Amino acid sequence: MEKSDEIIIIGGGLSGLLLAFLLRKSGKRTIILEASSRFGGRIQTMTGLHGTPMELGATWFSAMHPHLISLVEEMGLERFPQLSEGVSLFQPKSFEPPQTFYTPATDAPSFRLKGGTQQLIYALKNKLDDASLYLDQPVKMITQAGDDILVMTDQGMTLRGAAVVICVPPQLAADQIIFDPMLPADVAEVMNSSHTWMAGSIKFALEYATPFWRNKGYSGMLYSHAGIVMEMYDHTNMEGSKFGFTGFLNGGTVQFKPEIRKEYVLRQLIGLFGPDAERPTTYFDKVWNDKYIISGNPVISQPHQNNGHSLLLESYMNSKLYFGATETSPVNGGYMEGAVRAAKRVANRLIRELV
Repeated sequence: MEKSDEIIIIGGGLSGLLLAFLLRKSGKRTIILEASSRFGGRIQTMTGLHGTPMELGATWFSAMHPHLISLVEEMGLERFPQLSEGVSLFQPKSFEPPQTFYTPATDAPSFRLKGGTQQLIYALKNKLDDASLYLDQPVKMITQAGDDILVMTDQGMTLRGAAVVICVPPQLAADQIIFDPMLPADVAEVMNSSHTWMAGSIKFALEYATPFWRNKGYSGMLYSHAGIVMEMYDHTNMEGSKFGFTGFLNGGTVQFKPEIRKEYVLRQLIGLFGPDAERPTTYFDKVWNDKYIISGNPVISQPHQNNGHSLLLESYMNSKLYFGATETSPVNGGYMEGAVRAAKRVANRLIRELV
């Protein structure tokens, strides 16, 4: 049987799509298998009734993320600073009035992408061959087969490749994929106990017809120990024509239905900003605990646990199996910058080793 030269990438998030883009630039053939019905992974931008890009996933980056910024520029995308200047709010206790403090403009802002973070996913996907991109194909087994490697999906697809790169969270891969031969015990242990960034978080976004908070001098920043909204930030678009908030909700509300969470969010915001906050044009929230990000109940004792672990930087199955998710990056593991760094690291290695 003729040896395969395709590189199979498991996961169609930022690291997987970028890896495919980098490999294809060097003349390598790739296939991406994405388990869910969309590309983007932990990047997910929704659109409000008035067209506001509303982030439910990865949103911000900074000058400390040079690899991501370089990619944004290469893709021809625009970044803009997150609004921070204005009166910000802190709620220490539910029975105390909120504290106010003025936040000045900063010379080192966080950035967002014009049109939403999903634009980066679209830009990368548009540079790939649609025939090499598969949705709704969760991988169930990876088998070493001589000089090749076999990848089998739940939907009955079997692919033969020269190498496979796992670009989904290590914990998820450890729990959902059968490896034949089995991975070394210490590798499996590290995978199972690796923290998946965003797992368990509840992010929300609101769209409003007018920026009533800006009109009153508020920055839109809120930090609270008292309500369902724990963190919140202004979410006005780059052009200053679409308005809203985004942030994180208390993880204890995971069992609530979205409409109940919305009710509590609005109650909290009305108490802070008055009746102007009562009628958003759009509300979204997302609990990041589905089968595409985490599996089972892993025991994690600290944020970023095992991110960038040395065992996740090695290859296995006779140098046919690699790990390329953001959690494998020793620098900025878990973030978009980590995803870019991980994809570049694996791409460079495969380009060098697979001749």
